[in-house]
Amino acid sequence: MKLTFIGADHQVTGSSHFIQACGKNMLVDYGMQQGANPFECCQLPVPESQIDYVFLTHAHVDHSGNLPLLYARGFRGQIFTTEASSDLCSIMLRDCAHIQMQEAEWKNRKAKRHAGTEPIEPAYTMEDADGIIKRLVPCSYESMVDVCEGVQIRFTDVGHLLGSASIEIWLTEGDISKKIVFSGDIGNKDQPLIKDPIYTKEADYVVMESTYGDRLHTTTKPDYVSDLAKVIDETFAKGGNVVIPSFAVGRTQEILYFIRKIKEDKLVKNYPEFEVYVDSPLAVEATGVFQKNIYSCFDEEAMELVNKGINPIKFKGLKLSITSDESKMINFDDKPKVIISASGMCEAGRIRHHLKHNLWRPECTILFVGYQAAGTLGRVLIDGAKEVKLFGETIDVMAKIMQLPGLSGHADKNGLLEWVNAFEHLDRVFVVHGEDSVCNLFVNCLRSEHGYQAMAPYSGTRFDLATNMVEYEAAPVAVKKRVYVVSDVFQRLLAAGHRLLSVIQKNEGRANKDLAKFADQINALSDKWDN
Repeated sequence: MKLTFIGADHQVTGSSHFIQACGKNMLVDYGMQQGANPFECCQLPVPESQIDYVFLTHAHVDHSGNLPLLYARGFRGQIFTTEASSDLCSIMLRDCAHIQMQEAEWKNRKAKRHAGTEPIEPAYTMEDADGIIKRLVPCSYESMVDVCEGVQIRFTDVGHLLGSASIEIWLTEGDISKKIVFSGDIGNKDQPLIKDPIYTKEADYVVMESTYGDRLHTTTKPDYVSDLAKVIDETFAKGGNVVIPSFAVGRTQEILYFIRKIKEDKLVKNYPEFEVYVDSPLAVEATGVFQKNIYSCFDEEAMELVNKGINPIKFKGLKLSITSDESKMINFDDKPKVIISASGMCEAGRIRHHLKHNLWRPECTILFVGYQAAGTLGRVLIDGAKEVKLFGETIDVMAKIMQLPGLSGHADKNGLLEWVNAFEHLDRVFVVHGEDSVCNLFVNCLRSEHGYQAMAPYSGTRFDLATNMVEYEAAPVAVKKRVYVVSDVFQRLLAAGHRLLSVIQKNEGRANKDLAKFADQINALSDKWDN
């Protein structure tokens, strides 16, 4: 029973953990790295084609975004996740593939200016996304799932995102049984729409996130409805638009929840029959997933509305924009309106077009409702830029730039402690998914103030679950200057070779006639390329 730490170790993206037990190779999450990360992540201990199962905590791309790459490199196992996460992944992973292919196309157009440059291949394609989506196995919350002999799992609502879960894993080899719980991302309490985190009492080990392990959210709960209504009302009084850069999954649906209440209570006096445009195909699809999973995921407040026949995220004046033509028409309408569009940090997508049309207008407001990472256009605007470049054109920033504070999908330090302290006994706590300094601070807190045997492993650390011993403690490896990689195609070829070996091994014991035919096919293919 071995646990190897792969990604999101002393950093906050690219979550991935590898388990070898019961003769199986298993992953918990396989996320995409985003932004600047200080440390290198180790490679998987086995070829992707030899991974048997993936257990996915939730659909955010820093936990799920590399699953199509896993498929591209030969994985053909099963991915267990919650029903809502399965629904969200079916749209989000296709969106990731679309972005990968768009970026490769853009780089190839740019590379044409330089003779002799090899074409760029996307990390994965739409076919890879479709392939991995077919491997998803939707599971209900709180249901025991028999994965294979010696391995059982259960998903518990952890209140971070629709479908998000902590995962309990029971492992049994001979007379040794161990239970390990992976927190995923632990949700903040009293969020709109979704339930508060549900705690687990029993485990031998936990692997837990620490995103906000060094800070506390405000003690006074913000009045989001009143604050948002005030921004809309004041902007409409000037005849302007409220443009909201918003993450398509989760945050957009929360904003719709607030606006429905604003309209119901008639809190906007200037132009009360205003229209709200959701201009993001991904957000529109995600909103449909939210509506599909009302009964399994919504909290009591939202369900009170549902039981009265009220859809919590739908109201008169809501417009869903799908096509590019529909998107373009929004800015030809002179009426004051609310425009919600992705991406949330203004790095890509339709929001950049809406900024181009509204940033230069002093009567408009650009309202940020989520974290803006350093180096992003959203952060540049928050930091007070006087002008920005969009589509090769310099745009003066005349609109009012604002933030709606307090919205957070992550538990703060007290919320994290409340989650881990719910366990009645733990042999060890592993702290991951936090910035370097935050991981260290939170580990020290767990040790000195709460008496836990805790550690924050670096990528590559290997732990023996059966003996409660660190088998190999990896040292941090700083990220080197990135070398521009021309193509990933040869790596995909190597992965295909690994998969072929795996398939050969799985066919041991079949009829000699079938094995001879298989060998002839392999030799014929080898003859074709062995020149």
